[in-house]
Amino acid sequence: MGGESVRLYVRGSILGYKRSKANQYNHTALLKIDGVVTKNEVEFYLGKKMAYVYKAKTLKKGTFFRCIWGKVMRAHGNTGTVKAKFTSNLPPSSLGGSVRVMMYPSRV
Repeated sequence: MGGESVRLYVRGSILGYKRSKANQYNHTALLKIDGVVTKNEVEFYLGKKMAYVYKAKTLKKGTFFRCIWGKVMRAHGNTGTVKAKFTSNLPPSSLGGSVRVMMYPSRV
């Protein structure tokens, strides 16, 4: 049991922003969580915290890594895609990138 790495999050992908035909809403991001393929499976992840971790060029607080925190808000469609809001809007360079969906807070 020693030496095994334990991941406390599930990986997800950033698909883009919420949008319509003519407008784009940067305050809401669309995400695909690995292993989630139906609307019913999204139910478990509602309210879970997520982190977009990225690397910056300047050193701050002793690290080059930064994080934007967010939360899963609701399902988007029937295929397991979710809508999420972050503390600050995700930058365009994040589109197509990965996000960490934490296993907390628990709603059980």
